[in-house]
Amino acid sequence: MAVDTLNAPILDPGTVFRGVRRRAWMTVALPIAVLMYLVYTWFSFGVPDLLAKAQPERAALLATDSVAYKVHVTKLLRRDIMEVAIEGERRATYAADELPDWVEVNGTDAAVDLGQGYSVTITGKVMEFDVPDYGLIRVTATNDGVRTELPPGPVPDWLRDDPKKFDARPTLDRRVQVTRTKIEVHNYFGGWENFWFSFQSELHGMSFSQLWALALSNERIDPAQSNMSLITHEFLDNPDWQHGEVFVALFETIMMALLGTLTAAFFGLPLAFLAARNFTSSSIVRFFTRRLFDFLRGIDMLIWSLIFIRAFGLGPLTGALAIAFTDTGSLGKLFSEALENIDNRQVEGVRATGANQIQRYRFGVIPQILPVFVSQVLYYLESNTRSATVIGALGAGGIGLMLVETMKTSRDWENTSYIIILTIVVVIVMDQISGWLRRRLIEGK
Repeated sequence: MAVDTLNAPILDPGTVFRGVRRRAWMTVALPIAVLMYLVYTWFSFGVPDLLAKAQPERAALLATDSVAYKVHVTKLLRRDIMEVAIEGERRATYAADELPDWVEVNGTDAAVDLGQGYSVTITGKVMEFDVPDYGLIRVTATNDGVRTELPPGPVPDWLRDDPKKFDARPTLDRRVQVTRTKIEVHNYFGGWENFWFSFQSELHGMSFSQLWALALSNERIDPAQSNMSLITHEFLDNPDWQHGEVFVALFETIMMALLGTLTAAFFGLPLAFLAARNFTSSSIVRFFTRRLFDFLRGIDMLIWSLIFIRAFGLGPLTGALAIAFTDTGSLGKLFSEALENIDNRQVEGVRATGANQIQRYRFGVIPQILPVFVSQVLYYLESNTRSATVIGALGAGGIGLMLVETMKTSRDWENTSYIIILTIVVVIVMDQISGWLRRRLIEGK
């Protein structure tokens, strides 16, 4: 195609320059505005104060505790006794003839080999800690506190020498503490202690092959039940991990999400017909139905759960109601928009066959909105599985409540990790199931 250069408008150089300059200013001004906003939020949100108060060593301890456990070697000076226990618990105390191979106890004295050259010797009220590349630390417990003798030179950061308490942690997996009442050595090991069976269980310490052979054996440990039943019972009733209660709480969380989502879909679809312009001619009915949707979804799910907890008390029912109320507004709005976008020719075709109004909805409308209906309901079901955990933490029950209880003490952080991992697994399974259902119901695959 030929270009008519004779009749083409002649651009003023000044106009072109002003346009280029304006675009150049925008290119510079936009990053500057974003930078100024980030600087404002940095100080208005108190990020410097937050970083100043941060305790990275505390985070390191919690991270270590979530994947490892420690064995305490403790000498109680007032009673003049020596104890070796997992996590320092009385119900997980080793017998004198079953001590770990890295601990040697001689009466009320002990020698502890912490590995890689680290060793501790406890004699009477004196603790000697041999640290590679630093030297021998000698601490004596007195009636008023502790007396410390350190190698010459600067005091390392991992050592806290206080007249009331001595605390040394040269590595994350080794720690020694001395007060006037006790001497304590911590040795960390990877994994979760007593995960399968409690320390007192007669199945504790058995390997998988031993358990399998025991399950197939005709000789019963407990005459009242089979060995397989005993293994299952000992696992579920483990007092340290409470597997049975955790699984019940997970089931409650799933049921909470399922009941709430299905209830919202059950009420949201008929209300969507009242809010759709092409199905309800009354503007008043449409207005109040849409405002109902705004009211239900305008109040956050957590607020609804607090309201229902005050009304009905603690329990999964309050969580299911909170999910149902919030999602009725959200799904109702989505369904009404889907109804307004249907193809009326399909409805007219069904009408031409002499179908009544219910049949027109069934064969002319529902098939068109079914993909949206199924995909949105399944998506909300998957999302509500996560939301039910948060709602449960407020008191609605389920796995969320157990998660908060384990986090309050900051002692059994491995239990917190266990619950978090199970929650993630449930969300992944729900995602896979919802994806499979979408493919089956929508695509027919």
